[in-house]
Amino acid sequence: MPFRHSRRRRKEQPSTCDMGNLYRFVEPVLLFLLRRKGQSYGYELASKLPKYALTDARIEASALYRTLRQLEQNHCVVSKWDVGGSGPARRLYALTAHGKQHFEEWITVLDHIAVSMGRLVEEARSEADTAGSNNETLPSRQCPEKRIHAGRIS
Repeated sequence: MPFRHSRRRRKEQPSTCDMGNLYRFVEPVLLFLLRRKGQSYGYELASKLPKYALTDARIEASALYRTLRQLEQNHCVVSKWDVGGSGPARRLYALTAHGKQHFEEWITVLDHIAVSMGRLVEEARSEADTAGSNNETLPSRQCPEKRIHAGRIS
């Protein structure tokens, strides 16, 4: 089974179930960061995003800026060009009142997902423990289509 280095966990781990880029989940993280900071530049948001990302997959800059543009089109974020200071103009993003409401909706959705995922993990571990004590086929730590049968991976 191939292994890769996890940026978040700082160790090697199986990579067969890599969730990939979940672009839709970039949105609540951006809303959270803007609510916390008040206003921010895109590159600042990009540097903070990995801490709260829901996967270990790298979040592309294009996904970040595409999401910010979509949030702006949906009136959740406003931006303006900051031409002061040295260097090129930079876009400064801020959350709107509608964006704050939208973030609260995301919190409700994410809370529901967290509860459901917690229940799934708890029940799966319980079944794995039961299967292990009965010498039954144990689920592997790989994706669901791969299982360990009597020491072989199928």
